[in-house]
Amino acid sequence: MGYLSLWKILESMTIELRKSGVDIPPEVMNDLRYARTLINILKADPSSFETKNRIDEYLHNVELYLISEALAKFGEEKVNIWLRRLEEAEREEEDYGEYRFIPGLPRDKRWVRVKISEKTPLDSIKKAAEEAKLSFEMQKNGFVLIYGEENQLKDFIKKITSMSRT
Repeated sequence: MGYLSLWKILESMTIELRKSGVDIPPEVMNDLRYARTLINILKADPSSFETKNRIDEYLHNVELYLISEALAKFGEEKVNIWLRRLEEAEREEEDYGEYRFIPGLPRDKRWVRVKISEKTPLDSIKKAAEEAKLSFEMQKNGFVLIYGEENQLKDFIKKITSMSRT
């Protein structure tokens, strides 16, 4: 199910209703916010069944309220357009892709992932990270996660970039 697409449609419905003078209760707005937060959490852990159920619940609550308000405000024709868009979004497959949240990484640290290749071998990456006083860890997908202070990370990136050009 395309949770993010559903969320975006519900958000646009909310905006349109508000522009038309409809007051949206705080509970509905909170459900919309919570759903977005859980969608981001689901990106980090797509296998979480409980998170999916909670997202479904929040989005369903928001959808019910918005559809009933839209019927009263705009009529059946406009609501049917929104319902078709929501149905299409429900049929979409969610693409979680690469998520930028790295579990266990301190919040105050900056990070970069470097792909191991012929031009940037693991030994060179490790050496450059150590010289820049950065921490690093190997990831399963052929990348090395490098993290630390922003200025040190910039120096590291310059060094790796020049290394890969030669």
